[in-house]
Amino acid sequence: MSALRWAIIGTGNIAGRFADDLRLSEAGELVAVGSRSPERAAAFAARTAAPRHHADHAELLARDDVDAVYIAVPHSAHRDVAVAAIEAGKSVLVEKPFTLNRAQADELVALARDRGVFLMEAMWTRFLPHMVRIRELLAQGRLGDVRLVTAEHGVWFRHDPVHRMFDPHLGGGALLDLGVYPISFASMVLGDPTSVLATAQFGDTGVDAQTTVVLQYGDGRQAVATSSMQAWLANRATIAGTDARIDIDGTWYRPTSFTLTGRSGTTERYEFPEPGNGLRHQAEEVARCVAARRLESAVMPLDESCAIMGVLDEVRARVGLRYPDD
Repeated sequence: MSALRWAIIGTGNIAGRFADDLRLSEAGELVAVGSRSPERAAAFAARTAAPRHHADHAELLARDDVDAVYIAVPHSAHRDVAVAAIEAGKSVLVEKPFTLNRAQADELVALARDRGVFLMEAMWTRFLPHMVRIRELLAQGRLGDVRLVTAEHGVWFRHDPVHRMFDPHLGGGALLDLGVYPISFASMVLGDPTSVLATAQFGDTGVDAQTTVVLQYGDGRQAVATSSMQAWLANRATIAGTDARIDIDGTWYRPTSFTLTGRSGTTERYEFPEPGNGLRHQAEEVARCVAARRLESAVMPLDESCAIMGVLDEVRARVGLRYPDD
């Protein structure tokens, strides 16, 4: 696995955490950062020790010393920036949610496949060590027949109408920013739902402030996904089967631990000490795939990312959540 030379487009919190975690990995190095604002690009480069910064995306994507691009701009810009990166022939990692809607996701995947370019949604949680172990336990049948998945993601945000979380033009709200985590988690465990139910409470800017989704599957299986930017939740997750259950400690979508409890009450504890923020693992997955000449990840497949966007579309239709540029 050769180290990839990364560029980051976007200067927000998660972009900074990704840059920090690249330093913990031998799979990649940060060579350039970009923002539409020259001031933000320069400040982000100084904060992340990036050797180069650009205020023009085309200029950054034209660099020969960039192998891969991590896109961490607001949701509403994912599609356009990703298209430019794919057309530039760069391997592309796009922050979750993959796009603003299913149609944009399908467009990106078709373009990447046509151009023979690697593309992946940056659902970094899926690559964390505790998630890898959970998938192993599920594959071994340790839980029996999985019947119910529950997960929540609630983080309190101070009300600020100009912040991206409250801005409908940027795809703001709890669902796309927070709810995508538990919905993707349910997809990892149970696959595509057969039906979607949802309820939401809206804020004064027109985005959802709190949303609960019930996903129904064949044979009566269910998943319940709650997201909120008003309530500071425990942020735990559970996978419950006929033989045992897995309870993931808070915060379940970050590096953490879990307990497997059998029907008789026996417990097994799984601990995963982890340096950093946990975002380096997705960069390492990109490097592995590129080295193997694979155009997508088997852990976060493109068709699944598109299907998850379809579920988010259905939730929005159910609760009446619309974006001006959608």
